[in-house]
Amino acid sequence: MTYQEREISKNQLKKILQTLDLDEGIRIENKSNMIFLNRSAKRYCINISTQDNEEFFYRDNVKNVLDFLNEKIEESAAIFSY
Repeated sequence: MTYQEREISKNQLKKILQTLDLDEGIRIENKSNMIFLNRSAKRYCINISTQDNEEFFYRDNVKNVLDFLNEKIEESAAIFSY
């Protein structure tokens, strides 16, 4: 098994979230923090990490994840699917 990572656009985020497997994830690199997303069988986990703090948030569906992320993703953010 090989590890593959690719940069995606914010426009692709919804589709990637809808098809996210349990062993896949998304990383969002903001200037102020890093956001990691993955999902379990029942919900999505959003980890917002700064240098000295980590916060975890859980959402039940893609719409709620996107609504939450809408104000968290900075304009200059780089988004990666892995």
